[in-house]
Amino acid sequence: MKVTVYNYRSFDEKELFERYGEELGIELVLCPDAPNTENAALAKGSECIDILTSKMPEELLKVFADYGVKYVTTRTIGYDHIDVKAAQKFGMTVANAPYGPCGVADYAVMLILMTIRKMKRIMERTNIQDYTLMGIQGRELKDLTVGVIGTGRIGKTVLKNLSGFGCGLLAYDLYESDEVKESGVPYVSLEEMWKKADVITLHAPLTDENYHMINGDTIARMKDGVMIVNTARGGLIDSEALIRGIETGKIGGAGLDVVENEFGLYYYDHKSDILNNRELAILRGFPNVTVSHHMAFYTDDCVKTVVRDSLMGCKCFVEGRENPWEVK
Repeated sequence: MKVTVYNYRSFDEKELFERYGEELGIELVLCPDAPNTENAALAKGSECIDILTSKMPEELLKVFADYGVKYVTTRTIGYDHIDVKAAQKFGMTVANAPYGPCGVADYAVMLILMTIRKMKRIMERTNIQDYTLMGIQGRELKDLTVGVIGTGRIGKTVLKNLSGFGCGLLAYDLYESDEVKESGVPYVSLEEMWKKADVITLHAPLTDENYHMINGDTIARMKDGVMIVNTARGGLIDSEALIRGIETGKIGGAGLDVVENEFGLYYYDHKSDILNNRELAILRGFPNVTVSHHMAFYTDDCVKTVVRDSLMGCKCFVEGRENPWEVK
């Protein structure tokens, strides 16, 4: 069997693809670029393609379907970059490769701590040998209430990580977890979350229903000085509303690993480019906003897991075996 791999990174994925390709008996075609109409021909003869967070709209999926591709797997947990309905229309199966929750959960807690301690300002001052204290007095987690939106594997791990800090904890999810309830963390409505949380951290998938769940109206109902952390999907937050909230002081700080309209931006070198993302430029300029480039997942364990499991899913599909990575 043959699998065509797009968005291939030689510096961290090469050894893993070679190892697992050999172990699984898979011939690999490796392409460093995102899938597009020009390089789609590389997939000719491959039933499966393996991608990252590249947009896969209906018209591009049709091109791959015409080349005989029947299976699209993404080396990510999220698959909102793939038009799943269009894939199904063309008889294509979509799959993902969920990694362990610890990397993102650790990163979320790090961003929470950086935000409440004003770490961006501290590091910028240190870099220019400005050792003054005015304006960088932080807060302690024990004095704050953290609201966790989304209590899947990552959200639950964040709650466990935060439990040792002595802070108040609140949870929200459409599907409440018995494990979270048994830990003593109360589930509340979003309305109560907005009223009570000093810090809000997002761990929900992006859907049509929760798109821009944090917007001008919901921000207005939050506590003054609320801090927002997002390691999930950029579309959960209305960027313009977030900017207004920061400018007015309603929002006291933010830690953002994801932003709106980041497709095609991450993970490429754009240092000499003029980017078509004005909101990102504004957010990066605020002294109380830390922005990283969708890095929360990026650990040695994660990279190994997504390469291995994406290829194992391809093998299951081709051999007609039960496939735990298939998106239902």
